[in-house]
This record gives sequence, C-alpha cells and structure tokens, in this order.
Amino acid sequence: MELALFDFDHTITTCDTYSRFLRRVATPEQRAQAWWRVGPWLLAYRLKLISAERIRRRVTAQVFTGRHAGEIAQMAADYARDHLPGMMRPEMLEQIQWHKAQGHTVAVVSASIDLYLQAWCDGLGLRVICNRLEVQDNRLTGRYADGDCGPRKVAHIRRLFDLGTFGRIHAYGDSREDKPMLALAHERWYRGRQIS
Repeated sequence: MELALFDFDHTITTCDTYSRFLRRVATPEQRAQAWWRVGPWLLAYRLKLISAERIRRRVTAQVFTGRHAGEIAQMAADYARDHLPGMMRPEMLEQIQWHKAQGHTVAVVSASIDLYLQAWCDGLGLRVICNRLEVQDNRLTGRYADGDCGPRKVAHIRRLFDLGTFGRIHAYGDSREDKPMLALAHERWYRGRQIS
C-alpha cells in the first residue's frame, strides 16, 4: 500500500486559490478597507517578516467574520465549479491520476479552506486535509475550526493515516510549510523537481 500527499496551491494549481477566493467573496466595504487593514501585513509577509500562517489568520478574520455560512458556502461551490478547473497544472492532474491508477491512497494537504477544496477533492475521489472555517449560529467567526492546518500538516496527516501501514510515501509541495510533510516521504517532489 502506498500514500501520495499533495499540497494544493502552487503545487497542483498555478496560483494561490485562497487569495483569489477571498477577493471574490470580499464585500465592497472589505475591499475598500483591505489596504489599511491587510496591506501592511501583506507587505511584511512579502518581506518575510511574518509567516504565511499570520497573514492567513488576518485576512480570514477580515473577510469572513460575521458572514452568513450558507452564502459563503454557495460562493465556494460556484468557485470550485467555475474557476478552479482553469487553475490546474495538467501535469499534476496526470500525476494524481497515475497514483490513483496504481491503487495508491491520494490526499490533498492544504492550508486552503474546505468550502471549495472538499468539493474539488470529492470530484476526483481524493482524501483532503485542509482548513475548516468555524461556524456559530450559522455565521462564520473568522477563525479556523481546528487552528491553521498550514504549519501543522504533519500532525493532521498522522491523525488521519497510520503511516506505518504504507510501504512507500510520495509527497509533492512548493513551500516552507510543505517541507515537514516532504520529510515524511520516501519520494519527495519540491516545485516540480524530485529531491533526495
């Protein structure tokens, strides 16, 4: 039995799908305030002064706090259906299909959110580990239900899978947050290149 673990954004896709989703669902007021509330944080992230986890937490709270869960879920379903297919790397979809044809267990492990990623993974018959937005009284709180998955990918993988049952593990990633996941694998692919 073998396991293949794939990061999503910039690994399976050509871009960051979460930031694109955030821009689609942000209200006009949120977009107007974005520069003042998020801009300095985004600049700090690009200068590597703060982590991806901190900027994700900030923009997630900015866009989702108080929003109606059903409305955002519908926007996410539309996004998964209408926009995600155009963001895929064909060679990575082929790699996923190859693993599936070999009978391997395939999982997407991502800091993106379940509202659109779960539907995409279900359509391909893939397992998914990702961020899940917290809901209270049918409203989003702006927080993740189980904390940010990004820096805790390995803990989530170990919770879902008994790694000792797999004779071989393959992992595909593109960022610092993926490196601990890649360390679990026998075959590691980083930014499209196999590494030792």
